[in-house]
Amino acid sequence: MYVRPAAAAAAAFLGFTLTLLGGTAAAAATDLSVPSSPSDSRGPTGATGATGPTGTAGAPGLLGPVVYAHRGASAYAPENTLAAIDLAMRLGFDWVENDVQRTKDGELVVVHDDTLARTTDVEQAFPDRKPWRVKDFTAAEIATLDAGSWFGEEYAGERVPTLRQYLDRVERNRQRLLLETKKPELYPGVEKQTLQVLDEAGWLDPDHVERRLVVQSFSADSVRIVHDLRPDLVTAFLGTPTVAELPKYAGFTDRINPWHTTISADWVAAVHDLRGAHGKTMEVDTWIVDDAATARKVQGMGVDGIITNAPDVVHQAVLGSFAY
Repeated sequence: MYVRPAAAAAAAFLGFTLTLLGGTAAAAATDLSVPSSPSDSRGPTGATGATGPTGTAGAPGLLGPVVYAHRGASAYAPENTLAAIDLAMRLGFDWVENDVQRTKDGELVVVHDDTLARTTDVEQAFPDRKPWRVKDFTAAEIATLDAGSWFGEEYAGERVPTLRQYLDRVERNRQRLLLETKKPELYPGVEKQTLQVLDEAGWLDPDHVERRLVVQSFSADSVRIVHDLRPDLVTAFLGTPTVAELPKYAGFTDRINPWHTTISADWVAAVHDLRGAHGKTMEVDTWIVDDAATARKVQGMGVDGIITNAPDVVHQAVLGSFAY
């Protein structure tokens, strides 16, 4: 479900936050274009998910959990589009999350579902191609689809970005990326291909690897493959293994990222008791948390990060008076 904030509430929050950023609420709310030279300035450190004292990618900030903008600021803009990550930047959030899948002709694209029906106009554009799976369309065909109108007419004409286009925009925005290999069982070799695109885009240099990139998946095999190919990368497994199962994940991943309804403070502590693939305390980034009460609840459990469609709401909830 996508909930858009009331205009007055959004203006109040944006106005206060962007005073710190040197911008205006009106600019953030209405202008989704990217400046030619985006400022290094961000919102408060804890809000943006800047690296913590260890300097590792996604390390918790000093003031609270890292906040990740899930598929961009997807409560307020169409998910996984360039508009959504631009809006996350304008709201002051460094970390964005995305989903990677592969087209019929081998191009990696950023889209969540394995079918294009929910988030594009593919049913109108190609009515005879049901069930409209990503893997059954070429990159050129997908590039013609409208990936914004389903969310709101103001986003008409937004496109499904290729992974390279997405990486270039995140880099231009000076943001950081939590990348998910989505349904890798449908795309043999997608891990190696994803790493190749990351490398070509300049995302596997020491700065990106240490501070700006995490790769995750619901597939333990996919996470293990990424770790084997690039042992220096920070990786995460999406799921909630039992406490007894946790140690077997520590050999190839650095964190366990569970759905928030499946965890407790004791479970989080059990993860923290383990050393991950890089010899550091394993971490927990939970999803999808979009309301203040749940954000505070999981913060109390000790999570290291919160993945959310509404990063502004979560940021305000977990940082309180420090949010400004």
